[in-house]
Amino acid sequence: MYKIKPILPAQDKNIADIIVNVGKEYGAIGEGFGPSDPEVMSMSQYYNDARSCQYLVATLNEEIVGGCGIAAFNQSLEISELRKLFLLPASRGMGIGKALTIECLRFAQNSGYKQCYLDTLKNMTSAISLYEKLGFKHLHSPLEGTIHNGCDVWMLKALSNHV
Repeated sequence: MYKIKPILPAQDKNIADIIVNVGKEYGAIGEGFGPSDPEVMSMSQYYNDARSCQYLVATLNEEIVGGCGIAAFNQSLEISELRKLFLLPASRGMGIGKALTIECLRFAQNSGYKQCYLDTLKNMTSAISLYEKLGFKHLHSPLEGTIHNGCDVWMLKALSNHV
């Protein structure tokens, strides 16, 4: 059984390795992709303010298998952003990504955000399917202010409905 908890500083290297390696698996390499963001190397130091849910890590048999976070999109008070949902291949299909996402969405809704934005890649088909099932709708272009200009899928979810 998996567990989901806020990241600890001692887990920074493990989750950074997962984010970078899973990013490589899907071609998310270099500028314009989440795995290249400066925060990746010390995730425990980010998402710590009142409008951010501390980055969450999922463990399976006491081993870190992935994580996800949520924070304001571009300093917005109304739009949150689902960030850095990455899972090791062996942990996919177990409901871990869904559980991480739902926990982040609940935090966003409870924090007063009206919407949740995300950007991803077309080849991350399992993740896109999950987002669609959770009520995210496709956008024709990214929201203004996104820093991930390498992504080619943009989605938005209204948080007024049930998460």
